[in-house]
Amino acid sequence: MTHELLTIGRISVDIYPNDIGVDLEDVTSFGKYLGGSPSNVAVAAARHGRRTAVISRTGDDAFGRYLHRELRKFKVDDSFVTAVKEWPTAVTFCAIKPPEDFPLYFYGRFPTAPDLQIKAGELDLDAIRDAGIFWSTVTGLCQEPSRTAHITAHEARPRTGLKPGQYTILDLDYRPMFWASDADAREQVAKILPHVTVAIGNDKECAVAVGEGTPDEQADRLLAAGVEIAVVKLGPEGVMAKTRTERVVSAPVPVETVNGLGAGDSFGGAFCHGLLSGWPLAQVLDFANAAGALVASRLSCADAMPTPEEVTGLLAERGRLVPGTYATEGATL
Repeated sequence: MTHELLTIGRISVDIYPNDIGVDLEDVTSFGKYLGGSPSNVAVAAARHGRRTAVISRTGDDAFGRYLHRELRKFKVDDSFVTAVKEWPTAVTFCAIKPPEDFPLYFYGRFPTAPDLQIKAGELDLDAIRDAGIFWSTVTGLCQEPSRTAHITAHEARPRTGLKPGQYTILDLDYRPMFWASDADAREQVAKILPHVTVAIGNDKECAVAVGEGTPDEQADRLLAAGVEIAVVKLGPEGVMAKTRTERVVSAPVPVETVNGLGAGDSFGGAFCHGLLSGWPLAQVLDFANAAGALVASRLSCADAMPTPEEVTGLLAERGRLVPGTYATEGATL
């Protein structure tokens, strides 16, 4: 099976409080969910009917078995997710204090985690080459052997070898606790950008990748590095996407925020769906923006990913243009 979206990197168990608006020490009960940004993106795209898979590693433990069960529940191919005996499955706690305070607490990621033990020799390079979209994150570059595995995957899928309708996306996802410095991260990003056709990040993440500047300056630097679509998230001002011939901005879709942590992953999965559907860039951006807003209004991440009908319903409710079709015919690969 050719995957329409193949992601690589983090997978974990998210432990989210059922008590909203209190510090972690005051929480009395929690819920358990699948987590990890690349895994959530695969789930999000699967909710839009896409054939998706994740390349990752878990511990050889009960939490690892739980993550396999959840991936299958969400119709995400888990055949590239295997166990690492030496390290336990990573767990992420958070406090939920809307509208803007969602601190994360990573457990089982130091000194390493199973998903940072992906090795280059274990990769199915044919699956990576054939995928409609290959999605990776900057976090996957923070440590060996994951770093070399990511570089190997991208080298096996050069920009010049992509077919029409294929994309290679780098999520500029930067988490400083996993890096010695911004400069170290920038050095590794520079090795990946020559293979990337789409880069997505907020202003801080773009600054790590290509330096400080206005959103337009950062987008222009990403385009100068060879990226075909640069997506810069503008916070309360929405999100911008820029190509060499086009600049579009999607205004924010206001919602009552419950948990903002999964919004970016929902955005990513919906963005992939829009690209694969061949929509105009402005419609792709609006659809992804609305998908992110919906998850921000819900408690969990993976379990909260919206269906196409929910996204188009929100767009219509807010007077936004609804894509002419949101079926999954997409581009022929």
